[in-house]
Formats: sequence, structure tokens, C-alpha cells
Amino acid sequence: MHVAEPESSTKTRTLHAARNPKGRPLIAEDLWRMKRVGAPMPAPDGSFLIVPVTAFDVDANRGRTRLWRVPSGGGEPRPLTSEDANATEPRISPDGSRVAFTRTAHEAKPQIALLRFDGGEAEVLTDLPLGAGDARWFPDGRRIAFVAMLLADAPTPAGTKELLASRQRDPVKAHVTEDRLYRFWDRWLTGGERPHLFVLDVETRTLTDLTPRGTGWFELMEPSGQFDIAPDGSEIAFVANASDPPHHLLRWALHTVPTDGSGDIRCLTPREAMPDVADAHRPRYSPDGKTIVYGIQRDPYFYADRVRLVRYDRATGRHTVVNEAWDRSPSAWEFTRDGTLVMEVEDRGAPRLFTLAPDAADPVVQQREGAVANVTPGADGRLYFTHQTAASPAEAVSCRPDGADFRRETSFNDALLAPIATGEVREMTIAGANGDPVQMYVVLPPGHDASKRYPLVHVIHGGPHGISADSFHFRWNLQAFAAPGYVVAAVNFHGSTSWGQEFAASILGEQGDKPLVDIERASDALIAAGLVDESRMAITGGSYGGYLVCWIASQTDRYRCAVNHAGVYDLLAQYASDVTQGRHVSYGGEPWDRIEAIDRNNPARSARGFTTPMLILHGERDYRVPHTQALAVYNVYKAKGEAARLVFFPDENHWILKPQNSIVWNREVNAWLHRYLADASAKRA
Repeated sequence: MHVAEPESSTKTRTLHAARNPKGRPLIAEDLWRMKRVGAPMPAPDGSFLIVPVTAFDVDANRGRTRLWRVPSGGGEPRPLTSEDANATEPRISPDGSRVAFTRTAHEAKPQIALLRFDGGEAEVLTDLPLGAGDARWFPDGRRIAFVAMLLADAPTPAGTKELLASRQRDPVKAHVTEDRLYRFWDRWLTGGERPHLFVLDVETRTLTDLTPRGTGWFELMEPSGQFDIAPDGSEIAFVANASDPPHHLLRWALHTVPTDGSGDIRCLTPREAMPDVADAHRPRYSPDGKTIVYGIQRDPYFYADRVRLVRYDRATGRHTVVNEAWDRSPSAWEFTRDGTLVMEVEDRGAPRLFTLAPDAADPVVQQREGAVANVTPGADGRLYFTHQTAASPAEAVSCRPDGADFRRETSFNDALLAPIATGEVREMTIAGANGDPVQMYVVLPPGHDASKRYPLVHVIHGGPHGISADSFHFRWNLQAFAAPGYVVAAVNFHGSTSWGQEFAASILGEQGDKPLVDIERASDALIAAGLVDESRMAITGGSYGGYLVCWIASQTDRYRCAVNHAGVYDLLAQYASDVTQGRHVSYGGEPWDRIEAIDRNNPARSARGFTTPMLILHGERDYRVPHTQALAVYNVYKAKGEAARLVFFPDENHWILKPQNSIVWNREVNAWLHRYLADASAKRA
């Protein structure tokens, strides 16, 4: 099948120029030599930052994160913590004299540690059996709040420690459940671990459990950042799961609890009073303490339902949505001192910096290029965050709230990048399915010659409700894909986020239709632009991107090869996944109801069309897309006598995270693409 492109102009602009065209190509090993720069934490006086930086030892097959002290506005950074333990989540005390952080030594559980800036070694403050993290200082600097897991059947540190020891001695390790959600990504949820909010008095070391009966799970994907302390220190607002066993319909709700340990937990968004709120997210107190701003989603069956911001008036108990008409979805937000909200928002294919002034109706974009993350307002009036592009990895940066005076604060990767060639990055908009505008990023090979046509490699993002961004992805790096001499296309097809609710929801019930058309028309546009050789094109993708690879391969033979990482082959078999809530909306029905709708976009029902040689990669500990999906499509290929190769990692999950495994992954992918794209006369089998 070939989808003809409608008559429509293609819009193109250059985002990032090629760099060092005579340099050497980027390889997978370079990605593991690069430093991964985390969320910068500014000192109260703005004179320095604490930045977590992860470096990898490929031979040891591990990484270590250290805290670095970086002078603001320039100067030589110096490490604060040693290489013998991971140091993450730094929080500087209000007086600027100390930093609390999460320390993980060797195979031990993470604990809260404290380091004084005037000298001395880090002091470990906690010794909790399942670890601790996400520390936050009280405004007076005398106490720290943090999250720690305890077992529901023994919800004290001593009780949990004893029960863990008993379980360790028990030869039976069976998982037993009646819950609908019982495992998540790569871990089982049947052990009874529940988060507790603790307060530690730093001077007396008195430890108070504010939630002695535990809470429902914090946000499982992003467990940090889900609580905040009131400016007067009297209360903590937090979000936790409020669904009851067997958790047939998950729901996260907003709660508060007094910090002196004397009061009960209050739910501020009970289902009975707010049935139109499916989930609450990320509470933040206003600087004057009068309101709490939090996010809500309304549709419990659509995980990409846009997030609306709500102001909760603590005096009146009134909840007011502040951006109902705004068709974008913020993922994180913080207050500046004057009450302005600074937000990270996906917009038109990139996470951008927005601000919402007090009492303003509409957010305003302040940073348009590249991808922002980890925004933290400084007491000096600047905003500190990480910034990256498809041509350069993340570094710590800062700017004023209006985006002015943008400056880089770190340059951990400059020396390593200096000899490496990168390709020009373009943004193109084409007419996709239904004639709708569809955006994509295109990376040209280093040393691109406009007189030549190059092989095309599609890098198809997962989700499906996510984006290919203007960012330096360390696992699906667009520059690394382009380095061997390929034009790389990253299409933000129908279903992608950042173009509004309607665009994201446009594929519900028809997972493959519009995205297939979008990919096909992107190929046509790149051929028409004279960039690619239509006889040498490939499709690659992971997760939903792997599903789309399977779906496209079952519908057309125009691509010379395919790479399917952790992809869905059989929609029905996805009921072995960890989260099944909303499947009927995504697929158009349930297995017992409207199965014909599911089968209509199911690659397993179109396997007759498979002829495109396929490389299949998967991790055995993947619970989101169970590894049997890979075995099934591989076995079908082999039974048909078609070309296929299986690369299976027994010690990896949905992502390939270990350095040596990742290097093997990249070598296998590069070799497969080279086999079929290097020569137009190469055989398909």
C-alpha cells in the first residue's frame, strides 16, 4: 500500500546548523562518555548552583551521579560528593549553608544525607529499610520532609525491617494478588510497599511519620515532586492514589496533613464531591500561602488528557480552574516570589518555558527553541533549568522570567563534543492524514551534499501520546542515527501531544490509521524535496513506535528494512501489560466487546503482509510491553521464511539502560541498517 501525498506545500526551516562537518562521526560510545546534567538547584543568594551530573564507566557497566558546585555566570565547577556513592535530588537549606540530598551507596537503599558547605564529610541522616528520597527543607531550615516506603503489613521502620528479614528467609517468593494493577514497568506491586511522609528535625534527629497508616501510591512514573510544604511550615499538601482495592479505576487525589503529627489526612478532591476530576498532580503553595495550585485531568481512560491548573483557596475551600480554555498541557510548575507560575509545557513538538502572571488569563511562552526541563526559580529572580537541542546534550542554564539574559551555567560536554560532527537539524511541516498539518524534525547526515540523495531512516516515537522533541535523546539519538550517512526523520504524527487535545485524541480507537498515513506522506515529502533515495528507506521505533513499525510492515513493502524495539505486535496480547485501564478507548473495544475493532488495527491479524526484513530487540523484564510480543513476531517471521533477527536482553526492561547492553543495541541496529541501506542493490533477504 502506498498513500499518495495531497497537493500541498511543505514548509521547512533550519533549527540548528551543522557543526564541525570535517569532524568524526558520533558513535554509541560517545553517548556513554557524555555527562548527563540534572536539575540545577540555585543557592538562595544566587551565587552558585548545585548540579547533579552523572558519568558512566562502561567497563564497570555502571554510572555514578555526583553533586557539583558551579559558580553562577561562569567559573570552574568543583565536585562536592565523591564517586563512591550516587548523590541526587539536592536541596539547599534556606540559609545557604547546607545541602540535603539522596545518597545511595553501592547496593544499599537510598537515604537522606546532609553536607555542610564549610567543609567536612556528608552525614547520612536516615536509616530506613526501604530507603528514602525527595527531601525538602521547611522554610525555617530546622526540619526536612521526605518520602520513605514502608510495608503496609508492618508500617513502622522497625516493623518493615523485621518483615523484610522474614520474607528473605521464606523460600516461597510467589506473587499473590486480586488487584487489577499489580506490576509497573519492571517491578511487582504485590509486596505492600506504601509511601509515608516523614519529618526530620535536623538538630534533635526526631523523626515523625505524618502518615503512619501510609498513603496510596504516589505517582508511579514520577514519584518525586508530588508534595509541597506550606510557607508557614504548618501543613504539607501531597498527591497520592485514592482508589480502593482492587484498583479497577486508578485515581490520584490531593490531600493535606499537618506537619506536627497531630492531625488526620484531609482529601481535598474526594470523588464524591469532584466526580469530574480523574487525577490530581503536583501541588504547589503560593508564596503567600493562601492558595494551592495543582493540576487535574478529567478523563480516567486517556492518559494524555490535557492537564488543567486549579487554584484551591485554603480559606474558602473553593477550587477554580485557571486555564480551562488553554489547549496545552503543563507537565511541571513552580511559583516565583511574586506569585508568577513558571511552567514546563509541551508546545508544537518541544517542552518549552511558559509563565502565567498572577491573575493573568493566558500563559506566555518565554523560551521557544530547544527543550527545557527541571525549572527552578531562584531567590535572585532568575529561572534555572536544563536546556538541550537535537544537536547538543543538556546543560544547566538560566534566564530572567521573561526569557531575557539567557546564559549557559555549565559546559560539562563541550570538550567531548568539539571533535564530533553533527548534522543540520530542520523542522518540516507537511500535509498528513486528512490534510492536517503534521510536523517532523529532520536531521541531515554530517557533511551533507545537496547534490546527493541519502538513505532515509524514520525514528518513530513511542506513547503513542508523546513527542519526538528538539532534544538530545541518549537512547534514540537522532544525530547518532544520522552519523553513518542517513537522513533521519522524526515525525510527530496524529496522536502526538503538544498540538492540543483534539490532535492527541484523534487516533483513539484507530491506533494505526492516521499515523501510518503521516509516516508515508513524510517519506513522500522527503523524496520530493530531493533529500532521500526512495529505494533505500527504513522504519525504526520503540514501544508504540515498534507497534507502528509492525503495522507499517504489514501494510506496505516500500521500506527496505525495519527495526522494532519493545514493540506491540498483537493488541490482544497487550492485556498481559502492567496497565490495562483505558485499553478499550485506545483500541476501540474490549476482547469481549467489539473485538473486530481491535483486530482492524492489529498487526498480528495482518501478518500475511510481512516481507520487510525486521530486527527485533526486547528486554525480558519489560512489563509494559511483555517480551512475548517480540518472540511472537520473530517466530512468525521465521515461520514465513522472512528475514529477521532477534536481540534479547534478559537483564533489561522496557529500556536498554546498561552501558554495555546499550552499545550492543546500537551496534546491532547500525549493522542491520547498513546491511539493507548501504547499497541500493542489496538483497532484501
